Amino acid sequence: MSKARSAPDLWMMAAIILILAIGLVMVYSASAVLSFNEFGDAFYYVKRQLLFAILGLAAMALTMNTDYNVWRKFSKPGLILCFALLALVLIPGIGVVRGGARSWLGIGSFGIQPSEFMKLAMVIFLAKLLSDRQHKIASFTKGLLPPLAILGAAFGLIMLQPDLGTGTVMVGASMLMIFAAGARLSHLGSLALAGLLGLVGLILAAPYRLERITSFLDPWQDPLGSGYQIIQSLYAIGPGGLVGLGLGMSRQKYSYLPEPQTDFIFSIIAEELGFIGGTAIILLFLIVVWRGIRTAMMAQDAFGSLLATGITGIIGVQVLINVGVVIGLMPVTGITLPLVSYGGSSLTLLLTSLGILLNLSRYSR
Repeated sequence: MSKARSAPDLWMMAAIILILAIGLVMVYSASAVLSFNEFGDAFYYVKRQLLFAILGLAAMALTMNTDYNVWRKFSKPGLILCFALLALVLIPGIGVVRGGARSWLGIGSFGIQPSEFMKLAMVIFLAKLLSDRQHKIASFTKGLLPPLAILGAAFGLIMLQPDLGTGTVMVGASMLMIFAAGARLSHLGSLALAGLLGLVGLILAAPYRLERITSFLDPWQDPLGSGYQIIQSLYAIGPGGLVGLGLGMSRQKYSYLPEPQTDFIFSIIAEELGFIGGTAIILLFLIVVWRGIRTAMMAQDAFGSLLATGITGIIGVQVLINVGVVIGLMPVTGITLPLVSYGGSSLTLLLTSLGILLNLSRYSR
């Protein structure tokens, strides 16, 4: 192993810090009214977001300065621990139900979401497994089936909560890793078809998912029910125009748009900062993805390359789904905007993951 570079990828680091700073400002702007009405404190959500951002930045600094090969050693124990947490959260009385899903562990308002930990654990484990078995990846039974079985088991536990959004992000990032490892396109095509059929089955099995599909196709069929969120989101984006109504001037955050500080924070960004502000956020994410892909391509070994691919995939897939939902191009899935939306364990884990990606950039050729 050659000596690490003196500094990580500065383009990536600058983009991450800028996105995080914009996120803190927008969490306050989007949640101030809601915070005051619920808790009598307009800064309730942003203070908690700032706390988790500080914890996340400390974790990012630690992982950024830790040789990425360390994670190879902990890949299997980390995955087993996350499987245990996913099973534990399903037990009534232990798992906490929020937003209709039993996906949290914690006490009171503080909690962790094991599925968020599983996304990172799965990426690390698959990076090791695929790099060790890269010579077998062309074989369906010996190369492709083992990682698919493990991925399917994790996805199944997440769906029991249920949390289709987080599961989709994990599967999307994992499939990008499998593709990058050299899997046959014919195998991947067959898996894509099977996955599509499985997704249709999941949608038909749960009435609320079917309602989300019908509301996506025509939200005005049920404007006060399943179509309410997307209609209010579009009502926020439309008046924003080119430059927006101005920071803090959103109208939809006054109890019209549900979850303005989490899933639909991009709607508030578009309303207050306009097309220019929304585009700027997307460009910053594109910088992170671009530098992540560059890091994966220039990594010194297969493990590092696949690990960079997986972490970059988590960010890219999550941004794509969130923005797609907010602007009406995808059905509502409950996915947050990375580094921007309010969220404790999600924000901390993302910054930890990005620290690993920044460390990988220090070893790029």
